[in-house]
Amino acid sequence: MPLPLSANNIKAQNHSRAKSYWLGALAVMPLTIAVIPWGILAGSLALETGLTGLQSQAMSAIIFAGSAQLVALGMIKAGVGLGSILITTLLITSRHVLYAMAMRHRISPLPLKWRLSLGFLLTDELFAIANQGQQHKFDRWFALGGGLTFYLGWNIATFIGIVAGQNIDNLGELGLDFAIAATFIAIVVPSVTKPSVLICVLVSLVLAVVCAVLEIQSGLLIATLTGMFAGYGYASITAESVHDSAGSDKPDKPVSIEETK
Repeated sequence: MPLPLSANNIKAQNHSRAKSYWLGALAVMPLTIAVIPWGILAGSLALETGLTGLQSQAMSAIIFAGSAQLVALGMIKAGVGLGSILITTLLITSRHVLYAMAMRHRISPLPLKWRLSLGFLLTDELFAIANQGQQHKFDRWFALGGGLTFYLGWNIATFIGIVAGQNIDNLGELGLDFAIAATFIAIVVPSVTKPSVLICVLVSLVLAVVCAVLEIQSGLLIATLTGMFAGYGYASITAESVHDSAGSDKPDKPVSIEETK
């Protein structure tokens, strides 16, 4: 049975958690700023589809998936059926399954409340910063700080879009959708640190363009999986480490009783 922590140890532990939290918030801040135009576009487009301000805000608060939201809103506006919308958004967000698989060995030892919280907050941006620097040990407080900061920023941007959409005509024609491409460029480019990652990016890019030209509905998923296997195959053939992009292949330190709180 572990000994109770002293007041000094508790204070030091809380200080360490707070430091990690704010470091995570700081790490995700550039990406949060980059998606502000994207969030504004989502808020204004939601109004154009006929949703109320409250419904528009709830969409960002509950779904919390920028690309899926924009596609779903476009389909709603076009009168597409609910089944097609659900299938399409499922395909778009299917990449999060890959993120979850890559981080499973880090998050699975955590208590349920942490797994649920980080699972909800998992985005492209959070995955990028959580694996930045090839950390040897996953820091849940760092991830929580980054995830909550990005969540708050996205919802604030959505609120701005709702207010602006009620007062500015044709807001969607201001080129705000460029923020989508800019955000993913900012996420992908820093991660290209070795040949296998470059091959993964190039294969995914080419296939995504081809599938878009051919109007293949599941093109994004096809491009993602093919690029991933191409990068993995190259790494296997050349004996390049395949674990660096998702962190060290060394197992994380066992979670102590104090850390489960």
